Amino acid sequence: MTAVLAQSDTGGGMAAIIVLLIQLAIVVLIIASLWKVFVKAGHPGWAAIIPIYNLYIMVKIAGRPWWWLLLMFIPLVGIVIAIILSIDIAKSFGRSTLFGVGLALLGIIFYPILAFGDSQYQGPAAA
Repeated sequence: MTAVLAQSDTGGGMAAIIVLLIQLAIVVLIIASLWKVFVKAGHPGWAAIIPIYNLYIMVKIAGRPWWWLLLMFIPLVGIVIAIILSIDIAKSFGRSTLFGVGLALLGIIFYPILAFGDSQYQGPAAA
């Protein structure tokens, strides 16, 4: 009986390690993408790893006033602000509104496209 429990526990532990490695790979991809986007926009790449400050840099890239950062912390309002900021960031890089919606809803796919593609920062779209 203990051999069966030990064997099933090992399988669960291995699955947890695989899930953890996948999550780590996703986090590294997102940080690398944000780092590259920040550098393209003329901001320090290390800002991508500083919580809240990275949101402030995104607000600056989009061309919105600094107090929009505060709006991101209001429930439900923050979701709308995040979508608007994503659209503005996409437009700042010469992309469409639909691409901005993709940034908001599927950032794990669209931020690497923005970062490692040929998009160039054209200045704040909302300014």
